[in-house]
Amino acid sequence: MSRHLTVLGAGAWGTALAITAARQSVAVQLWARDAAQVAEMQAQRCNTRYLPEAAFPDSLALTADFDAAVAHAHGQGGLVIVGTPMAALADILQRLPEHVATLWLCKGFEKGTGRLGHEIARAVRPQARSGVLSGPSFAKEVALGQPTALVAASTDNALAEQAVDVFHSDALRVYTSNDPVGVEVGGAVKNVLAIATGIVDGMDLGLNARAALITRGLAEMTRLGVALGARPDTFMGLSGLGDLVLTSTGALSRNRTVGLQLATGKPLAQILQELGHVAEGVYSAATVWQRAQTLGVAMPITEAVVAVLEGRLSPAEAVGALMRRGAKAEG
Repeated sequence: MSRHLTVLGAGAWGTALAITAARQSVAVQLWARDAAQVAEMQAQRCNTRYLPEAAFPDSLALTADFDAAVAHAHGQGGLVIVGTPMAALADILQRLPEHVATLWLCKGFEKGTGRLGHEIARAVRPQARSGVLSGPSFAKEVALGQPTALVAASTDNALAEQAVDVFHSDALRVYTSNDPVGVEVGGAVKNVLAIATGIVDGMDLGLNARAALITRGLAEMTRLGVALGARPDTFMGLSGLGDLVLTSTGALSRNRTVGLQLATGKPLAQILQELGHVAEGVYSAATVWQRAQTLGVAMPITEAVVAVLEGRLSPAEAVGALMRRGAKAEG
């Protein structure tokens, strides 16, 4: 199995995985669209913009040449990782040759179309070997070599195993799954639920409220996933419960930070400007809710988050609306 890897996208997460693989004697090229950023990273031997704490291994190569980056992996039968935001996934996949083995890292629904990653891939590269790499993971901790577990999901079992071969180490455990739909739904919906949890924490409503919200959020996530064709048990794994707990409670969570700031009454536009990073939950919340409505899936927490983001309800009004819902059986 080839140990050539190309990572397309030098944000925090793509950079962290490129560093991790390079430490495992994998031949890695990290591509960034901005040639000036590549030059700066080459000079500093770190990503000063997103991960200044993590030095690059000497073997990690950098490039702004897209075709050369892809050829590095594809020509050796290796693996391409797409580390761009969801909004750029379709464009990147369209630029890749049909038979390049590809996993993406982005979590969310595509704005406008409502597509998940596997739906985008099916539309633009129907014959390609593809899948998703996801799970509870802050880029900074992965780059610093702190213990982390991920899941590589694809209907192509050999592709998932290829991800294990490239990334699995003493610090990073990589499990496999043949349910990419479930893994993607978990990765997308947890961002929306983390905004809700941030609001609850920002309003100082207590640990009981946080636990209730995470638990009922997991139920929402599972209902939507099953309606889209996922397996229920996937949501009890790393990309479901695991990622939900991390993103809803971790201080490094951008989506939770958005919720915390919303609870103070700060305008959303100001929050996003000050954040300086993409908070996928903000952009995918309305799409999650729209897909749920289309499928007849009840997602009251998601509905409340959308109302707050759109300015139709204050955080306090949204919490009150959720608490006033009629009693029902948990199942």
